[in-house]
Amino acid sequence: MSKLVAIVGRPNVGKSTLFNRLTQTRRAIVDDTAGTTRDRQYGMVDWDGQEFSIVDTGGWVVNSDDVFEEEINKQVNIAIEEADVILFVVDASVGVTDLDDKVANILRRSKKPVIVVANKEDRSEARYNVAEFYKFGLGDPIEVSSANGSGTGELLDEIVKDMPRREEEEETEENVAKFAIVGRPNAGKSSIINAFIGEERHIVTDIAGTTRDSIYHRYNKFGFDFYLVDTAGIRKKQKVNEDIEYYSVIRSIRAIEGSDVCILMIDATRGIEGQDANIFSLIQRNRKGLVVCVNKWDLVEDKSITAQKHFEDAIRSRFAPFTDFPVIFASALTKQRIYKVLETAIEVYNNRRRVIPTSQLNTYMLEQIALTPPPSNKGKFVKIKYVTMLKDAVIPTFIFFCNLPQWVKEPYRRFLENKIREKWDFHGTPVAIFMRDK
Repeated sequence: MSKLVAIVGRPNVGKSTLFNRLTQTRRAIVDDTAGTTRDRQYGMVDWDGQEFSIVDTGGWVVNSDDVFEEEINKQVNIAIEEADVILFVVDASVGVTDLDDKVANILRRSKKPVIVVANKEDRSEARYNVAEFYKFGLGDPIEVSSANGSGTGELLDEIVKDMPRREEEEETEENVAKFAIVGRPNAGKSSIINAFIGEERHIVTDIAGTTRDSIYHRYNKFGFDFYLVDTAGIRKKQKVNEDIEYYSVIRSIRAIEGSDVCILMIDATRGIEGQDANIFSLIQRNRKGLVVCVNKWDLVEDKSITAQKHFEDAIRSRFAPFTDFPVIFASALTKQRIYKVLETAIEVYNNRRRVIPTSQLNTYMLEQIALTPPPSNKGKFVKIKYVTMLKDAVIPTFIFFCNLPQWVKEPYRRFLENKIREKWDFHGTPVAIFMRDK
């Protein structure tokens, strides 16, 4: 499971700008107005072959006019509690303030690894203030400018230096599939797990966790052997206004990261909502296998094949361009098709681990490429000579060697992926396509 890094600090020190810089996105709103960041932002960072999750937090304030002050501070505390590494962002152009001292006191008590990030070092005379930050007793400050990116490479090196490599993580983890049950609140996640388990509770092993945790259940009957992960419902961020619920959302996100396949529960009585698409995006960003389970199908009036096909088409249209995943209509209450969900999750897990021999891959794909070659660019033609599949990748990953890899655009990559999916079964799992110079 990847590490969780939290960005904390007082308002207006550049936390959201740093978040955008490290995640290479523009998802966090940046403004000079204090208190702009109230909802938490999550992202993934990939650096030097290492991946970790990062969370942006609101600015820590005391005795302000902001009506959200108490909730912001609660959630900052939770982020600190949950994080493996904390980035304490300070403003190098201003130096140490009273609020910085208060945040530093909290971080010292947390006993968590802390990296002091002296931001805005590009501003005039800012570097002369950096020495002040040694007074926190939290180690050497790292000078960065989140606005132009200077120093962020050194910061990322410091974050990942003690993280285990993916190969080391894989060796230490038990080689048992993990299926996370995810979705909005009240979509039927706990109900379907109870239906899976039934009354034979001696077959289930509960791994340590609390009522707020994502609970792992060992499921080993009917020839199956895997972990089921029951997670808290993930609501829209503006509805997450209680600290305990925010804690649960973080745990749910980490459960997705630690899973192999996610079973996304959709409430058939409510249809597809924006939050379903958000959870789907989270699953996609973490490159997990996917099974969509439309729950409460017994409560729908029109259960015809036509209605089912219409619902399935709506799901695939909403989740496009990735549409090669199974959709199962089930009922946790009546146990209708619930074991089909488990069987399908196992199939998706096996598809993620499928390896195609290089000879078969080249025989088929080079023939398809010859029939439909990449489009020419300025009179020059891309010639793909060889294709291979990485053996130890997280998801099925294919490398195509050609003379002009930079000219192979996304539409042709999707064409290659579709041809691979037509020939081999990668139903439910993402596929990565890379072009490399021959």
